Amino acid sequence: MTRAFAIALIAALPLTVTACDLKPKEATQNGYRGTGMDTIKDAASAVAADVPAPPYAPPPETGAMPAPGQYKNLQVLGDLSDEQLSYTMASITQWVAPKEGCNYCHNPANMASDELYTKVVARRMLQMTRAINQGWTNHVGQTGVTCYTCHRGQHIPTEHWTLPAADPTSIVGNRHGQNNPVSNSAYSSLPNAALASYLQGLAAPEDIRVVSKTARPTPADRVSVKQTEATYAMMAHITSALGVNCTYCHNAQSFQSWATSNPPRQTAWYGVRMVRDLNGHYLTPLAGVLPANRKGEAGDPFKINCATCHQGQNKPLGGVAMSKDYPSLRKGAYQQAAAPMPAPPPIEAGAKPAGAR
Repeated sequence: MTRAFAIALIAALPLTVTACDLKPKEATQNGYRGTGMDTIKDAASAVAADVPAPPYAPPPETGAMPAPGQYKNLQVLGDLSDEQLSYTMASITQWVAPKEGCNYCHNPANMASDELYTKVVARRMLQMTRAINQGWTNHVGQTGVTCYTCHRGQHIPTEHWTLPAADPTSIVGNRHGQNNPVSNSAYSSLPNAALASYLQGLAAPEDIRVVSKTARPTPADRVSVKQTEATYAMMAHITSALGVNCTYCHNAQSFQSWATSNPPRQTAWYGVRMVRDLNGHYLTPLAGVLPANRKGEAGDPFKINCATCHQGQNKPLGGVAMSKDYPSLRKGAYQQAAAPMPAPPPIEAGAKPAGAR
């Protein structure tokens, strides 16, 4: 019996090992040794080499506009030339539905029809992509995004999230959202609803903090162990999504000090607000359009988080500036509903960071 158990244990060992994160790491020492300022991130993968080339040579940005009435029910891409429109549609097909082709969103007998929900959703996603490339350059820079940044040849991006199911009302079996390892909390025992507090797109999201802004907690600014656990869950999600450690953004001397933080922290600050904007204005309103199999347990649409684009890399697609070949995704008259707040001002040299001892 002992020998059989040992054989079974050895046979199961590869399954156990493959569950661990064994990606190669790159470490960079910042500052003095022993100060906890090693920046560790996953080594660049071959994702950059996997980025698809344009379906054919990109046409010029200027060209003949479609004849009046040539296309019907063209609500978003009506500002494109005929060549640019065909090129953009061929690209989107390659990125989202390479097997189904145009029929994934269109009725081939009536291309103008909105009878397929996928067409309604695709129209909204085009608006969202343009909004990102125009309104959130403080996060995506000039690299920009395309549909492929998240979809990567699939109908639904691999990384998405929905609201967790409601806890039972009784004491029995009520875990209060904890000890339920999910990707939203980096598979830890931390609260599984942290993203709902910070990224859902509510009018007044919770602050991501572990230290109170005042000497003593107040009803308006209460940072207890409960709120701190949710913040840690959010931070664990970000580090996992980007394949980095905490000091990629923060300084181990003072995690809250902006004066000593690394530049990526400001990019991340805008990224959190961008995700809130996109979930609140573009994805959540699709609840009445999407079928049940495109929603979560609570009936809400699939939403985005940091992992949706990054997928384990500090820069999505290894930093490939894919959008430069698709100028149609940078057009439009996008007006950001809520302008992003400026990043907190840096602390003057020599001044003690707020909250520092």
